[in-house]
Amino acid sequence: MRERENNYLPLFETKAAKGRIAYLAYVVSVIIGICLIFAYRVIHFPAQEKVTRWIWIGLFIAELWFTLYWLVTQSVRWNPVYRHTFKDRLSQRYEKYFPKIDIFVCTADHTVEPPIMVANTVLSVMAYDYPTEKLSVYLSDDGGSDLMFYALLEASQFSKYWLPFLQEIQNRTTFSRSLFFHCLPTFQ
Repeated sequence: MRERENNYLPLFETKAAKGRIAYLAYVVSVIIGICLIFAYRVIHFPAQEKVTRWIWIGLFIAELWFTLYWLVTQSVRWNPVYRHTFKDRLSQRYEKYFPKIDIFVCTADHTVEPPIMVANTVLSVMAYDYPTEKLSVYLSDDGGSDLMFYALLEASQFSKYWLPFLQEIQNRTTFSRSLFFHCLPTFQ
């Protein structure tokens, strides 16, 4: 049990937000302002005129309601924290408990669903960060077109180079859009 505790890495980290003193100063100034408004309302209570008294009561009830609403909404902001999750630690800790997954990609008409988009979907699913022996990808082509067959045949050949490249990039560094898009021509 001690060995497990020594190798135990947390799945997330919690950090308190910065700038809390400035926020507390803001909250205190708003509370002082609300108290001053209530003091003004109580001091300037209308005399016996019925119409103005009902308007005053309505305004006072509205101010009480908005004060209560403001206090309730501030309660979630009194102690703001940020949580950073470590997804790689999750897979390291529970990889042997991952279930087997079957993913079905369905297509019917190659004119409505272009074969390149279906091939991209299949490649994207195959590139999941999931143990390959526990992931199965199936394609259901109800249209049975030759174009879709040959497009996926080419995609399977391409995946032999593409998927190891993605794993190498993922292990080396985080994926960056500029890795692929810095060499694209710009059209004017």
